[in-house]
Amino acid sequence: MWGIVLSIVMAIIIGLIGDALAGHEMPGGIIGSMIAGFVGAWLGATLLGNWGPVIGDFAVIPAILGTALFVFLLGLVSRLLRRAT
Repeated sequence: MWGIVLSIVMAIIIGLIGDALAGHEMPGGIIGSMIAGFVGAWLGATLLGNWGPVIGDFAVIPAILGTALFVFLLGLVSRLLRRAT
């Protein structure tokens, strides 16, 4: 039970840090940050591997970098779609 809670809290924290690094406003507030944290952790682990400190099954540094990349790409796509309409 505590593992799930820790994973959710870490996803939110990683999502907020990645959002701040990318310089975009992640839609959805805390839930959006949590989703970005989970997706970013997966993306970071896929692209960079699992290295650095691990907290709540998240390799923290690749997860933050993956989240920043995900939020940046999401913001880029959002701007392109707004410009197209």
